[in-house]
Amino acid sequence: MRKDQILGSETAKNGFKNEDDIVHKFNNWESDEDAQRWFTIMAYKLDKIEYVKAVKLNGYKTDVQVQVTVKLKSVIDAQNIQVKLVSNFKGFNQIDKRWVDKYVDMWNINHKISKLLKLYTGEIEPCISNPIDQRRMFAHEFSKVEQQNILEWLRQHQSLIVADILKGRGKFSAEWMLVVQKVDENARWILKPMNFCLNYFGNGAVAITKQGNFKLGKITMQRKGGDNGRETSKMLQFKINPAELFNQE
Repeated sequence: MRKDQILGSETAKNGFKNEDDIVHKFNNWESDEDAQRWFTIMAYKLDKIEYVKAVKLNGYKTDVQVQVTVKLKSVIDAQNIQVKLVSNFKGFNQIDKRWVDKYVDMWNINHKISKLLKLYTGEIEPCISNPIDQRRMFAHEFSKVEQQNILEWLRQHQSLIVADILKGRGKFSAEWMLVVQKVDENARWILKPMNFCLNYFGNGAVAITKQGNFKLGKITMQRKGGDNGRETSKMLQFKINPAELFNQE
């Protein structure tokens, strides 16, 4: 086995277009070299696998669940995989998007911080004269005290935030991240445990960027924007660049 296979990165003979391709590969694992390598990374012995059923999920952090029956075992393993399809290796991928009040419920955000977040996203109109954008406030337009308050709150809750937006909660929380290059042929992929991804993307300084957004490690927190100015542009979103994992070999 080559070094890149051991580390979890490989060049696929055929490309990936969507999650259905991943499901198909797992369900045809006996003849699919990529699926066999994925199982090896997951610490399965191929000759011990009796039956595999992969299904696509919607509305969870897990995109593909793979149910594995192992010979001589009385239980079925379930591996929850989050799939990130990338075509631009410098692009960013949205990992979570909700209204501020949804995050208030999730993380028990106090009124002072929730108000700042709503000023930031534009749910509440700017309370300063001559804002950069008449629709909302950027983080560096808050007072020094307000900036310190929100940064301190983010630092205190960093681990919880990162876990929720990347891994999720409950039985469909993601245990693996599979990043695949979305091309027709000669695609690349890398498979990493979610705990590795939590540390890689989520560890690091909490800060305000020059653009007036927030960073939690390698995760960007920002106003969603776009949507032709519809109300949904005022949602809060978190983004990463999944392709960075290809450099972690």
